[in-house]
Amino acid sequence: MTLLSLILPAYKVQGYLRECLDSILDQGFGDLELIAVDDRSPDHCGEILDEYAARDPRVKVLHLAQNVGLGEARNAGLARATGEYVWFVDTDDTLTPGSLEKVARTLREQAPDVLIVDFERTYPIGRPRRSRLRRTLAAAVGPNGADLQARPGLIKSIHTVWNKIVRRDLLAKLDLRFAPGWYEDVSWTYPLLVGAERIYTLEEVCYAYRQRRQGAITRTVNPRHLEVFTHWERAWELIDRQGGRADPVRPVLFARMIWHLMQTVGNADRLPPNLRKHSFLRTADMFARYVPAGGFAPPRGADGLRYRLVSRRAWRSYTALQAVRRTQCRVRDALTGRRERPGRGALGLLAHAYYRLQLRLPLDPNLAGYAAYWYREVSCNPAAVEQAARGLAPHMRGVWVVGRDATGAVPAGAAHVVEGSRPYYRLLARAKYLVNNVNFPDFVRKRPGQVHLQTHHGTPVKAMGLDGQHYPAGARHNFAALLRRCDRWDFSVSANAHSTEVWDRAYPCAFEALETGYPRNDRLALAGAAESAAAREALGIPADETVVLYMPTSRPEPGRLPAFDAPALAAALGPHGRVLVRGRHVAAASGSSDQVQDVSGHPAVEDLYLAADIMVTDYSSAMFDFAVLDRPIVLYAPDWAQYRAARGTELDVLAHAPGPVVRSLPELLSLLRDGRAGEQRERRRAFRERFCAWDDGHAAERVVRRVFLGEQVTPPRLPDPVRHVQ
Repeated sequence: MTLLSLILPAYKVQGYLRECLDSILDQGFGDLELIAVDDRSPDHCGEILDEYAARDPRVKVLHLAQNVGLGEARNAGLARATGEYVWFVDTDDTLTPGSLEKVARTLREQAPDVLIVDFERTYPIGRPRRSRLRRTLAAAVGPNGADLQARPGLIKSIHTVWNKIVRRDLLAKLDLRFAPGWYEDVSWTYPLLVGAERIYTLEEVCYAYRQRRQGAITRTVNPRHLEVFTHWERAWELIDRQGGRADPVRPVLFARMIWHLMQTVGNADRLPPNLRKHSFLRTADMFARYVPAGGFAPPRGADGLRYRLVSRRAWRSYTALQAVRRTQCRVRDALTGRRERPGRGALGLLAHAYYRLQLRLPLDPNLAGYAAYWYREVSCNPAAVEQAARGLAPHMRGVWVVGRDATGAVPAGAAHVVEGSRPYYRLLARAKYLVNNVNFPDFVRKRPGQVHLQTHHGTPVKAMGLDGQHYPAGARHNFAALLRRCDRWDFSVSANAHSTEVWDRAYPCAFEALETGYPRNDRLALAGAAESAAAREALGIPADETVVLYMPTSRPEPGRLPAFDAPALAAALGPHGRVLVRGRHVAAASGSSDQVQDVSGHPAVEDLYLAADIMVTDYSSAMFDFAVLDRPIVLYAPDWAQYRAARGTELDVLAHAPGPVVRSLPELLSLLRDGRAGEQRERRRAFRERFCAWDDGHAAERVVRRVFLGEQVTPPRLPDPVRHVQ
């Protein structure tokens, strides 16, 4: 029999799911089965689970026919479990390194009914913090491995499911399943603890509990928080079925219930105002219904006062006490400076005053502001969206923002404003739509009714957003400010499913993912031989030349690019070869010859893609765009390990390479000299299926229809894999 069955329900956790799975499978522990339950997740969870199951026999995937919720999804996984013990893991959390061996050793040596492990909380920004479970366990006097009657203090430990590993036979004996609804942990955990004869605690951190900015139930204002009462009623029903086992600990269980219910009463983060009194009175009803026969002595201090007010149904006094507590918290936060207030950025007093004035004036519903690359260009996805909007939404007036040194980049006839001018502040304050492939400055305030469209400017290879804080390259970044900027986004464009996963995790904000493909690639998807010939002619390239486009990405440390010799590369191509070098820092160090052309200043990178026969790059997102053309791509990656260590990556690009990978300049020259750049067509096909499937020439149209016209759109998709459906 397998020792351990890990049950992982998955629903809308695509950004975190791989990290969760890797934290389990990469530990190399073999005596387990991982039962992953796709709870009819509308995102890419099901595809990710199938991908892992295809390469690891320990993973079994169950795709449910309809969404049933967390509790029922756990039940479905439990019905398939064969392990001696089961561990329910939430798929936005992770296991800590080495935790499986620690847990397995304890299970084998102690043979508990329930094993409770310690955990840490991880945050979007900053270091993890260990839980207070050690204090609770220290206060829970009694022998480790005893039952709840001998160690009643365990009732005060956190009631979550995910830090408890349970003997599967015990669940069957107690006929214990998860009930539907929020707070399903309550009606499972407490009957379990009452029924267990051996509860062992492991005071080592085995679980990392992610504190999410978006999607967490405890931070969601919703009437469904009232379901906590139903689950406590069910908990008592299941406990009472066990006869007198709970009698010695009933006062402690009762106190825990009232404490937990009070977490919802008057809680502005959970219940809407019109339901808070109702919640209080239901708590008072529960107090009267379940108070122990021998009476109940409230604790001392503020908590005891709250218990007494609940028992007396004293709603007005309770709200007054809560108001005093909130005021104390606000004063404390002000004194300690906990809450950062966003400043005015780099605005001077007059500019700030003018911008604030414009914010008081009405939004223009037919005005859209466009920007790209920190106001340096009129290009990329915003340019493609603006062009599509001219035809699909002719009522929209598009205006570009450019820097003072970039006015020459504005196409003839295109409306624009210059950064720092009065029209610039007026546009940012009054345009209903703001479109950018990076973030607008910190001083920009998101107005009610204003729509921010973030198009991004590449499929992520290097670590993005919050993921970058764990690497040296992110040491100087202000990630709190980054999140404030990203909180303005209403829509986030994705080029592929990989991008959607990364954006969800790296920018945990409340935007809608637009899985449309990249608008800037529409031109490439629709291009034919005539467009390529025109691009070559514009660059002065003869039709019979073999053209290599070299486009490396930048490095965290200036001047650390790997060795490159453009003339030698051109010579390897023969007399009819040409090398286009993109990137002034690259071109300056690459040497020159009649066969080498510096195209760093060319305004449209798409022209260069169309003109090239072969791309040579390293870790640049340019490869994903060039792959739309289905032409050979060579990865020149001599410093992959160093790059990953300094910058961090979202993708093992070498493992997913669209073509040959070379580690040295001589190897690169040999490859091109021998005409082997076009080898590994199957790798290129797989790469295009994974990362370019949505680039069908209509991405910009889909973006315009969704954002400006309010239509629902779907990307073209590959056929769904055949799945087992329950």
